[in-house]
Amino acid sequence: MRVCHECDLLLALPSLKSGEKADCPRCGHTLVRRHANPAERSLALAIATLITLALSVAFPFISFDISGIGNRIELTETASTLIGQHQPLVALCVLLTVIVLPAIYLLSLSWLCLGLILQHPLPRSRQLARTLRHVTPWMMADVFVIGTLVSLIKIMGMAHVELGLSFWSFCAYALLLLLTTQSVDSDWLWFSLDKEPQAPAGSKVGLAAAEQGLSGCHTCGLVNRLPESGKGRCQRCDEPLHPYHAGNQVTLALLAASVVMYLPANLYPIMITTSLGDTTPSTIIGGVLLFLQEGDFPIAMIIFVASVLVPVSKMLALLWLCYVVHQKQRPLSQMSRIRLYRITEFIGRWSMVDVFVVAILVALIRNGSIMSIEPGAGALAFTAVVLLTMLAAMMFDPRSIWQGASPSEHADLSSTGPQRPSKESSHV
Repeated sequence: MRVCHECDLLLALPSLKSGEKADCPRCGHTLVRRHANPAERSLALAIATLITLALSVAFPFISFDISGIGNRIELTETASTLIGQHQPLVALCVLLTVIVLPAIYLLSLSWLCLGLILQHPLPRSRQLARTLRHVTPWMMADVFVIGTLVSLIKIMGMAHVELGLSFWSFCAYALLLLLTTQSVDSDWLWFSLDKEPQAPAGSKVGLAAAEQGLSGCHTCGLVNRLPESGKGRCQRCDEPLHPYHAGNQVTLALLAASVVMYLPANLYPIMITTSLGDTTPSTIIGGVLLFLQEGDFPIAMIIFVASVLVPVSKMLALLWLCYVVHQKQRPLSQMSRIRLYRITEFIGRWSMVDVFVVAILVALIRNGSIMSIEPGAGALAFTAVVLLTMLAAMMFDPRSIWQGASPSEHADLSSTGPQRPSKESSHV
Protein backbone atom coordinates (compact mmCIF):
# COMPACT_ATOMS: atom_id res chain seq x y z
CA MET A 1 0.00 0.00 0.00
CA ARG A 2 1.01 3.61 -0.57
CA VAL A 3 -0.30 6.97 0.61
CA CYS A 4 -0.52 9.74 -1.97
CA HIS A 5 1.59 12.58 -0.58
CA GLU A 6 -0.54 15.23 -2.29
CA CYS A 7 -4.09 14.18 -1.35
CA ASP A 8 -3.49 11.64 1.49
CA LEU A 9 -5.48 8.87 -0.21
CA LEU A 10 -4.53 5.32 0.82
CA LEU A 11 -4.01 3.14 -2.26
CA ALA A 12 -3.03 -0.40 -3.21
CA LEU A 13 -0.36 -0.50 -5.91
CA PRO A 14 -0.82 -2.92 -8.79
CA SER A 15 2.05 -5.01 -10.08
CA LEU A 16 3.98 -2.82 -12.52
CA LYS A 17 6.17 -3.75 -15.46
CA SER A 18 9.07 -1.76 -16.89
CA GLY A 19 7.93 1.43 -18.58
CA GLU A 20 4.71 1.62 -16.57
CA LYS A 21 3.68 4.07 -13.88
CA ALA A 22 0.86 4.32 -11.37
CA ASP A 23 -1.01 7.58 -10.75
CA CYS A 24 -3.30 8.56 -7.91
CA PRO A 25 -6.91 8.30 -9.21
CA ARG A 26 -8.01 11.39 -7.27
CA CYS A 27 -5.28 14.01 -7.82
CA GLY A 28 -3.23 12.46 -10.64
CA HIS A 29 0.04 12.49 -8.68
CA THR A 30 2.52 9.89 -9.97
CA LEU A 31 3.17 7.40 -7.17
CA VAL A 32 5.56 4.98 -8.86
CA ARG A 33 7.38 4.82 -12.20
CA ARG A 34 9.14 1.60 -13.18
CA HIS A 35 12.27 1.31 -15.38
CA ALA A 36 14.01 -1.65 -17.00
CA ASN A 37 17.24 -2.68 -15.22
CA PRO A 38 16.91 0.19 -12.72
CA ALA A 39 20.18 -0.37 -10.84
CA GLU A 40 22.32 -0.76 -13.97
CA ARG A 41 20.57 2.16 -15.68
CA SER A 42 21.03 4.57 -12.78
CA LEU A 43 24.62 3.46 -12.16
CA ALA A 44 25.60 4.01 -15.80
CA LEU A 45 24.01 7.46 -15.87
CA ALA A 46 25.54 8.44 -12.51
CA ILE A 47 29.06 7.45 -13.61
CA ALA A 48 28.68 9.29 -16.92
CA THR A 49 27.43 12.38 -15.07
CA LEU A 50 30.37 12.26 -12.65
CA ILE A 51 32.79 12.11 -15.57
CA THR A 52 31.27 15.18 -17.20
CA LEU A 53 31.32 16.98 -13.83
CA ALA A 54 35.04 16.21 -13.46
CA LEU A 55 35.69 17.57 -16.96
CA SER A 56 33.65 20.68 -16.16
CA VAL A 57 35.80 21.43 -13.13
CA ALA A 58 39.17 20.55 -14.68
CA PHE A 59 39.15 22.68 -17.84
CA PRO A 60 38.58 26.38 -18.70
CA PHE A 61 34.94 27.44 -18.69
CA ILE A 62 34.68 30.78 -20.50
CA SER A 63 37.12 33.43 -21.68
CA PHE A 64 36.63 36.87 -23.23
CA ASP A 65 38.84 39.47 -24.90
CA ILE A 66 38.22 43.12 -25.68
CA SER A 67 41.00 45.29 -27.16
CA GLY A 68 43.67 43.09 -25.65
CA ILE A 69 42.05 43.05 -22.22
CA GLY A 70 40.42 39.83 -21.16
CA ASN A 71 40.11 37.03 -18.67
CA ARG A 72 39.57 33.31 -18.49
CA ILE A 73 37.76 31.49 -15.71
CA GLU A 74 37.13 27.98 -14.53
CA LEU A 75 33.79 26.77 -13.21
CA THR A 76 34.82 26.88 -9.55
CA GLU A 77 35.85 30.55 -9.85
CA THR A 78 32.18 31.55 -10.12
CA ALA A 79 32.03 30.78 -6.39
CA SER A 80 35.57 31.57 -5.22
CA THR A 81 35.48 35.08 -6.72
CA LEU A 82 32.33 35.89 -4.77
CA ILE A 83 34.18 35.01 -1.56
CA GLY A 84 36.82 37.57 -2.46
CA GLN A 85 34.03 40.09 -3.08
CA HIS A 86 32.70 39.60 0.48
CA GLN A 87 29.71 37.49 -0.57
CA PRO A 88 30.52 34.12 1.07
CA LEU A 89 26.87 33.09 1.53
CA VAL A 90 26.03 33.65 -2.14
CA ALA A 91 29.24 31.81 -3.09
CA LEU A 92 28.24 28.90 -0.85
CA CYS A 93 24.81 28.69 -2.51
CA VAL A 94 26.39 28.64 -5.98
CA LEU A 95 28.95 26.01 -5.01
CA LEU A 96 26.44 23.76 -3.27
CA THR A 97 23.68 23.86 -5.89
CA VAL A 98 25.95 23.47 -8.93
CA ILE A 99 28.79 21.17 -7.81
CA VAL A 100 28.77 19.85 -4.23
CA LEU A 101 25.20 18.58 -3.78
CA PRO A 102 25.05 16.98 -7.26
CA ALA A 103 28.38 15.25 -6.54
CA ILE A 104 27.03 13.92 -3.22
CA TYR A 105 23.88 12.72 -4.97
CA LEU A 106 25.77 10.97 -7.77
CA LEU A 107 28.30 9.29 -5.47
CA SER A 108 25.53 8.13 -3.12
CA LEU A 109 23.46 6.75 -5.99
CA SER A 110 26.48 4.95 -7.46
CA TRP A 111 27.23 3.35 -4.08
CA LEU A 112 23.61 2.20 -3.71
CA CYS A 113 23.28 0.79 -7.22
CA LEU A 114 26.62 -1.01 -7.02
CA GLY A 115 25.50 -2.79 -3.87
CA LEU A 116 22.18 -3.78 -5.45
CA ILE A 117 23.91 -5.11 -8.57
CA LEU A 118 26.20 -7.20 -6.34
CA GLN A 119 23.02 -8.36 -4.52
CA HIS A 120 24.53 -7.26 -1.22
CA PRO A 121 23.83 -3.69 -0.07
CA LEU A 122 27.03 -1.88 0.86
CA PRO A 123 27.53 -0.25 4.29
CA ARG A 124 25.54 2.92 5.01
CA SER A 125 23.19 2.25 2.09
CA ARG A 126 20.07 3.13 4.06
CA GLN A 127 21.52 6.45 5.21
CA LEU A 128 22.60 7.33 1.68
CA ALA A 129 19.18 6.39 0.28
CA ARG A 130 17.62 8.83 2.74
CA THR A 131 20.01 11.53 1.48
CA LEU A 132 18.79 11.31 -2.12
CA ARG A 133 15.34 12.77 -1.46
CA HIS A 134 16.66 15.70 0.56
CA VAL A 135 19.35 16.65 -1.96
CA THR A 136 17.33 16.42 -5.19
CA PRO A 137 15.37 19.74 -5.01
CA TRP A 138 18.55 21.76 -4.48
CA MET A 139 20.52 20.62 -7.55
CA MET A 140 20.41 23.44 -10.11
CA ALA A 141 22.88 22.63 -12.88
CA ASP A 142 20.19 23.15 -15.53
CA VAL A 143 19.37 26.60 -14.12
CA PHE A 144 23.09 27.45 -14.17
CA VAL A 145 23.22 26.65 -17.89
CA ILE A 146 20.48 29.22 -18.55
CA GLY A 147 22.33 31.73 -16.39
CA THR A 148 25.49 31.12 -18.41
CA LEU A 149 23.68 31.70 -21.70
CA VAL A 150 22.21 34.97 -20.39
CA SER A 151 25.70 36.08 -19.29
CA LEU A 152 27.17 35.24 -22.70
CA ILE A 153 24.54 37.24 -24.54
CA LYS A 154 25.20 40.18 -22.21
CA ILE A 155 28.94 40.35 -23.02
CA MET A 156 29.00 39.09 -26.62
CA GLY A 157 28.03 42.50 -27.93
CA MET A 158 31.13 44.15 -26.49
CA ALA A 159 33.80 41.44 -26.45
CA HIS A 160 35.07 38.31 -28.16
CA VAL A 161 33.96 35.28 -26.18
CA GLU A 162 35.43 31.78 -26.32
CA LEU A 163 33.74 28.74 -24.82
CA GLY A 164 36.10 26.28 -23.21
CA LEU A 165 35.79 22.51 -23.01
CA SER A 166 34.31 22.92 -19.55
CA PHE A 167 31.30 24.77 -20.94
CA TRP A 168 30.34 21.96 -23.32
CA SER A 169 30.99 19.24 -20.75
CA PHE A 170 28.90 21.21 -18.25
CA CYS A 171 25.95 21.29 -20.66
CA ALA A 172 26.26 17.51 -21.02
CA TYR A 173 26.55 17.26 -17.22
CA ALA A 174 23.33 19.22 -16.68
CA LEU A 175 21.44 17.03 -19.16
CA LEU A 176 22.81 13.78 -17.74
CA LEU A 177 22.05 14.90 -14.19
CA LEU A 178 18.43 15.46 -15.16
CA LEU A 179 18.24 12.01 -16.78
CA THR A 180 19.86 10.43 -13.73
CA THR A 181 17.33 11.87 -11.28
CA GLN A 182 14.48 10.73 -13.53
CA SER A 183 15.92 7.20 -13.72
CA VAL A 184 15.72 6.60 -9.98
CA ASP A 185 12.78 4.47 -8.81
CA SER A 186 12.86 5.15 -5.07
CA ASP A 187 10.02 2.71 -4.43
CA TRP A 188 11.95 -0.16 -6.02
CA LEU A 189 15.19 1.05 -4.42
CA TRP A 190 13.84 0.88 -0.88
CA PHE A 191 12.10 -2.43 -1.49
CA SER A 192 15.44 -3.85 -2.68
CA LEU A 193 17.30 -2.47 0.33
CA ASP A 194 14.80 -3.62 2.93
CA LYS A 195 11.64 -5.64 2.28
CA GLU A 196 8.65 -3.85 3.71
CA PRO A 197 6.34 -5.35 6.35
CA GLN A 198 2.63 -5.89 5.94
CA ALA A 199 0.38 -2.84 5.90
CA PRO A 200 -1.12 -1.87 9.30
CA ALA A 201 -4.11 -3.99 10.26
CA GLY A 202 -7.50 -2.53 9.38
CA SER A 203 -6.19 -0.26 6.61
CA LYS A 204 -8.84 0.58 4.03
CA VAL A 205 -7.92 1.77 0.56
CA GLY A 206 -9.88 4.61 -0.96
CA LEU A 207 -9.98 6.58 2.31
CA ALA A 208 -7.71 9.29 3.65
CA ALA A 209 -4.76 7.95 5.63
CA ALA A 210 -5.11 10.63 8.34
CA GLU A 211 -8.66 9.45 9.08
CA GLN A 212 -7.27 5.98 9.83
CA GLY A 213 -4.36 7.13 11.98
CA LEU A 214 -1.87 6.32 9.22
CA SER A 215 0.94 8.23 7.56
CA GLY A 216 2.95 7.45 4.45
CA CYS A 217 6.70 7.98 4.73
CA HIS A 218 7.81 10.72 2.34
CA THR A 219 11.21 9.04 1.90
CA CYS A 220 10.61 5.30 1.42
CA GLY A 221 6.82 5.27 0.96
CA LEU A 222 6.03 2.78 3.74
CA VAL A 223 2.59 3.13 5.35
CA ASN A 224 3.01 3.51 9.13
CA ARG A 225 0.57 3.47 12.03
CA LEU A 226 0.95 6.75 13.92
CA PRO A 227 1.59 6.54 17.67
CA GLU A 228 -0.81 8.21 20.07
CA SER A 229 1.52 11.19 20.42
CA GLY A 230 1.04 11.90 16.71
CA LYS A 231 4.78 12.01 16.10
CA GLY A 232 6.87 9.06 15.07
CA ARG A 233 9.49 7.67 12.73
CA CYS A 234 9.22 5.31 9.80
CA GLN A 235 9.86 1.73 10.88
CA ARG A 236 11.81 1.04 7.67
CA CYS A 237 13.99 4.11 6.98
CA ASP A 238 13.75 5.88 10.39
CA GLU A 239 12.79 9.20 8.78
CA PRO A 240 10.39 11.45 10.74
CA LEU A 241 6.77 10.95 9.71
CA HIS A 242 4.68 13.91 8.61
CA PRO A 243 1.12 13.42 9.90
CA TYR A 244 -1.43 15.88 8.61
CA HIS A 245 -2.08 18.92 10.78
CA ALA A 246 -4.49 21.65 9.76
CA GLY A 247 -2.76 24.93 9.01
CA ASN A 248 0.38 25.99 7.18
CA GLN A 249 1.97 28.28 9.75
CA VAL A 250 5.55 27.42 8.75
CA THR A 251 4.81 28.29 5.12
CA LEU A 252 3.29 31.62 6.18
CA ALA A 253 6.33 32.43 8.35
CA LEU A 254 8.72 31.68 5.48
CA LEU A 255 6.61 33.75 3.09
CA ALA A 256 6.68 36.68 5.51
CA ALA A 257 10.47 36.43 5.66
CA SER A 258 10.72 36.27 1.86
CA VAL A 259 8.52 39.37 1.49
CA VAL A 260 10.80 41.25 3.90
CA MET A 261 13.91 40.19 1.94
CA TYR A 262 12.29 40.98 -1.42
CA LEU A 263 12.29 44.71 -0.63
CA PRO A 264 16.11 45.12 -0.30
CA ALA A 265 16.56 42.64 -3.16
CA ASN A 266 14.90 45.18 -5.46
CA LEU A 267 15.92 48.44 -3.79
CA TYR A 268 19.65 47.67 -3.55
CA PRO A 269 21.82 47.01 -6.63
CA ILE A 270 22.31 43.36 -7.48
CA MET A 271 25.59 44.17 -9.26
CA ILE A 272 27.88 47.16 -9.73
CA THR A 273 29.57 47.73 -13.11
CA THR A 274 32.77 49.76 -13.52
CA SER A 275 33.85 50.85 -17.03
CA LEU A 276 36.78 53.26 -17.56
CA GLY A 277 36.47 54.50 -14.00
CA ASP A 278 32.73 55.12 -14.24
CA THR A 279 30.75 53.08 -11.68
CA THR A 280 27.10 52.18 -12.36
CA PRO A 281 24.95 50.24 -9.88
CA SER A 282 22.22 48.07 -11.39
CA THR A 283 19.09 46.79 -9.69
CA ILE A 284 17.02 43.87 -11.01
CA ILE A 285 14.53 46.15 -12.75
CA GLY A 286 17.40 48.33 -13.98
CA GLY A 287 19.00 45.31 -15.62
CA VAL A 288 15.75 44.43 -17.37
CA LEU A 289 15.41 48.00 -18.67
CA LEU A 290 19.03 47.98 -19.86
CA PHE A 291 18.46 44.83 -21.92
CA LEU A 292 15.32 46.41 -23.39
CA GLN A 293 17.23 49.56 -24.37
CA GLU A 294 19.89 47.44 -26.08
CA GLY A 295 17.23 45.49 -27.99
CA ASP A 296 17.80 42.17 -26.21
CA PHE A 297 14.09 41.53 -25.68
CA PRO A 298 14.32 37.73 -25.11
CA ILE A 299 16.98 38.15 -22.40
CA ALA A 300 15.05 41.01 -20.81
CA MET A 301 11.99 38.77 -20.73
CA ILE A 302 13.94 35.88 -19.16
CA ILE A 303 15.34 38.11 -16.41
CA PHE A 304 11.97 39.75 -15.78
CA VAL A 305 10.14 36.42 -15.57
CA ALA A 306 12.78 34.70 -13.43
CA SER A 307 13.58 37.60 -11.09
CA VAL A 308 10.30 39.51 -10.83
CA LEU A 309 7.32 37.57 -12.11
CA VAL A 310 8.20 34.15 -10.68
CA PRO A 311 9.04 35.23 -7.08
CA VAL A 312 6.03 37.55 -6.82
CA SER A 313 3.65 35.02 -8.39
CA LYS A 314 4.96 32.26 -6.15
CA MET A 315 4.49 34.30 -2.98
CA LEU A 316 0.99 35.38 -4.00
CA ALA A 317 -0.02 31.85 -5.02
CA LEU A 318 1.18 30.30 -1.75
CA LEU A 319 -0.47 33.04 0.31
CA TRP A 320 -3.74 32.46 -1.55
CA LEU A 321 -3.52 28.69 -1.08
CA CYS A 322 -2.85 29.08 2.64
CA TYR A 323 -5.88 31.36 2.90
CA VAL A 324 -8.34 29.43 0.77
CA VAL A 325 -7.83 26.03 2.47
CA HIS A 326 -9.55 27.43 5.56
CA GLN A 327 -12.56 28.80 3.68
CA LYS A 328 -15.84 26.90 3.39
CA GLN A 329 -16.62 28.40 -0.01
CA ARG A 330 -13.56 27.72 -2.15
CA PRO A 331 -13.42 29.48 -5.53
CA LEU A 332 -11.51 26.73 -7.39
CA SER A 333 -11.83 22.97 -7.45
CA GLN A 334 -9.32 20.76 -5.64
CA MET A 335 -7.72 19.77 -8.95
CA SER A 336 -7.26 23.41 -9.98
CA ARG A 337 -5.65 24.23 -6.65
CA ILE A 338 -3.32 21.23 -6.69
CA ARG A 339 -2.21 22.14 -10.22
CA LEU A 340 -1.47 25.67 -9.03
CA TYR A 341 0.60 24.24 -6.18
CA ARG A 342 2.57 21.97 -8.53
CA ILE A 343 3.36 24.87 -10.85
CA THR A 344 4.40 27.02 -7.90
CA GLU A 345 6.73 24.34 -6.56
CA PHE A 346 8.27 23.70 -9.99
CA ILE A 347 9.06 27.28 -11.05
CA GLY A 348 10.62 28.50 -7.80
CA ARG A 349 14.16 27.27 -8.45
CA TRP A 350 14.39 29.09 -11.79
CA SER A 351 14.64 32.42 -10.01
CA MET A 352 18.28 31.48 -9.28
CA VAL A 353 19.08 32.46 -12.89
CA ASP A 354 19.82 36.04 -11.86
CA VAL A 355 22.10 34.91 -9.01
CA PHE A 356 24.07 32.69 -11.38
CA VAL A 357 24.36 35.53 -13.92
CA VAL A 358 25.90 37.73 -11.24
CA ALA A 359 28.30 34.95 -10.17
CA ILE A 360 29.51 34.36 -13.74
CA LEU A 361 29.92 38.04 -14.65
CA VAL A 362 31.72 38.87 -11.38
CA ALA A 363 34.20 36.03 -11.97
CA LEU A 364 34.72 36.79 -15.65
CA ILE A 365 34.87 40.60 -15.78
CA ARG A 366 37.40 41.82 -13.23
CA ASN A 367 39.97 44.19 -14.71
CA GLY A 368 40.05 46.91 -12.08
CA SER A 369 38.92 50.40 -13.04
CA ILE A 370 39.08 49.57 -16.75
CA MET A 371 36.19 47.10 -16.65
CA SER A 372 34.87 45.08 -13.73
CA ILE A 373 31.64 43.85 -12.18
CA GLU A 374 31.07 43.44 -8.44
CA PRO A 375 28.11 41.90 -6.61
CA GLY A 376 25.78 44.37 -4.90
CA ALA A 377 23.95 44.10 -1.60
CA GLY A 378 20.82 43.01 -3.47
CA ALA A 379 22.49 39.74 -4.55
CA LEU A 380 22.43 38.26 -1.05
CA ALA A 381 18.89 39.48 -0.40
CA PHE A 382 17.61 38.01 -3.67
CA THR A 383 19.34 34.68 -2.98
CA ALA A 384 17.55 34.62 0.37
CA VAL A 385 14.22 35.29 -1.39
CA VAL A 386 14.72 32.32 -3.73
CA LEU A 387 15.69 29.93 -0.94
CA LEU A 388 12.90 31.09 1.38
CA THR A 389 10.20 30.73 -1.27
CA MET A 390 11.50 27.27 -2.18
CA LEU A 391 11.34 26.25 1.47
CA ALA A 392 7.86 27.77 1.79
CA ALA A 393 6.60 25.65 -1.12
CA MET A 394 8.21 22.53 0.37
CA MET A 395 6.66 23.15 3.78
CA PHE A 396 3.19 23.75 2.37
CA ASP A 397 1.07 20.64 2.94
CA PRO A 398 -0.92 19.90 -0.25
CA ARG A 399 -3.07 17.48 1.72
CA SER A 400 -4.83 20.53 3.19
CA ILE A 401 -6.29 21.22 -0.27
CA TRP A 402 -8.27 17.97 -0.11
CA GLN A 403 -9.61 18.28 3.41
CA GLY A 404 -13.40 18.39 3.34
CA ALA A 405 -13.64 16.96 -0.17
CA SER A 406 -17.03 15.48 -1.00
CA PRO A 407 -17.38 11.68 -1.07
CA SER A 408 -17.61 11.75 -4.86
CA GLU A 409 -14.08 13.13 -4.96
CA HIS A 410 -12.74 10.12 -3.08
CA ALA A 411 -11.74 7.19 -5.23
CA ASP A 412 -13.67 4.11 -4.11
CA LEU A 413 -11.05 1.39 -4.34
CA SER A 414 -12.21 -0.78 -1.50
CA SER A 415 -14.35 -2.98 -3.71
CA THR A 416 -11.81 -3.55 -6.44
CA GLY A 417 -8.42 -5.20 -6.45
CA PRO A 418 -5.23 -3.91 -8.00
CA GLN A 419 -5.63 -3.16 -11.68
CA ARG A 420 -3.16 -3.77 -14.49
CA PRO A 421 -1.81 -0.44 -15.71
CA SER A 422 -1.35 0.52 -19.31
CA LYS A 423 2.10 0.83 -20.82
CA GLU A 424 2.28 4.57 -20.27
CA SER A 425 0.29 5.12 -17.08
CA SER A 426 -2.43 3.83 -14.86
CA HIS A 427 -4.78 5.09 -12.23
CA VAL A 428 -4.32 2.79 -9.26
